[in-house]
Amino acid sequence: MDIQELLAASKAATVSMAGASTTQKNLALEGIAKELEANVSEIIAANELDLAAGEQSGLSKALQDRLRLDAQRVKSLASAVREIISLPDPVGDSVQGRTLANGLMIQQVRVPFGVIGCIYEARPNVTVDIAALAIKSGNCAVLRGGSAAENTNKVLISVIQKGLIGADLPSSAVVTVDPFGRDGAVELMQARGLVDVLIPRGSANLIHTVVTESKVPVIETGDGIVHIFADASANVELAIPIIVNSKAQRPSVCNSLETLLVHEQVAAELLPKLAKALAESSVLVHACEQSIAVMPGSIHATEQDWATEYLGLELSVRTVKSLDQAIAHISKYSTKHTESILTESIANAERFLQEIDSAVVMVNSSTRFTDGGEFGLGAEVGISTQKLHARGPMGLRELTSTKWLVRGNGQVRS
Repeated sequence: MDIQELLAASKAATVSMAGASTTQKNLALEGIAKELEANVSEIIAANELDLAAGEQSGLSKALQDRLRLDAQRVKSLASAVREIISLPDPVGDSVQGRTLANGLMIQQVRVPFGVIGCIYEARPNVTVDIAALAIKSGNCAVLRGGSAAENTNKVLISVIQKGLIGADLPSSAVVTVDPFGRDGAVELMQARGLVDVLIPRGSANLIHTVVTESKVPVIETGDGIVHIFADASANVELAIPIIVNSKAQRPSVCNSLETLLVHEQVAAELLPKLAKALAESSVLVHACEQSIAVMPGSIHATEQDWATEYLGLELSVRTVKSLDQAIAHISKYSTKHTESILTESIANAERFLQEIDSAVVMVNSSTRFTDGGEFGLGAEVGISTQKLHARGPMGLRELTSTKWLVRGNGQVRS
């Protein structure tokens, strides 16, 4: 097939997918989970080829981490697919309904989008996550996983298609345009009429390119300049593990902490202890003038640091005078992803929740919890930082639209 034939086949498959029963879709997902478990060695071997090529080409450590699959990560992918099986099928759910005075019965119900396109880079887990969510929500998926993960994704697409075929669903419901290289990505962005919605996941540059060049409607996922603010009442013993977990538990992902703001009243107690804990996790600290004095081993922060998504073991730290200053800093530099406040003040917590305009706002919690799986959505398609249709982690419901059903018995409008 050429790329237009591939896209047309995917569009044609939307009829079968939209009409598939929950039982049939779950059967396909269980088939995918079993195929993942049965093909661990083949998946890892393909992934090793991609990792070797990435290291040779200078792929960043953050992207290498996202690219890497080992036996445990493949097992986790299978578990995530099975978790989606256990979730309610949103297709056909009634959003609202009423009977009008003239007897017309109207009902708004959830329906699949149709064809969901996704452009991402060096994230083979996304291949499985999006395919599984698309299948359960009655959609088709056209994927562009990028050259960095091409060998891995080739095997994963084969695994997914075997699961579809085993449930008597069309294999063209999940396809990739990777064999067409960059032209595949361009065609996907231009495929208005064949692709119903496009979701980019990756670097700020990738997302910007898709948003500005796509003719297909885009749900924008954003990079994560994520903040924590430790206010004057923060419990230091509680704060340190939250901050370290937010930064170091998996620094290469978009919900990891990038900037810590600390109220000056707690800085002298918190920052020296935190410096030691961060050093044990090999985190390099970029600190403001006031912070650097009490954080041994830190370096001077620049203006650029406040606007940097490190995606690695680096952290910016700034001491602030008030909650007002913290909110102003976040409003200026945040990418509207996730922000958290560490506080014992109910009033400050509620004000932070109210005034911070991000997709996820937290109190006394690690930012690493911003995740579809952690939120009980199963896997996620991405974390939307826009305000249209979906915001925050996107699961099954966010992959549906609605339509109105109207049942009458001869009514005419006067």
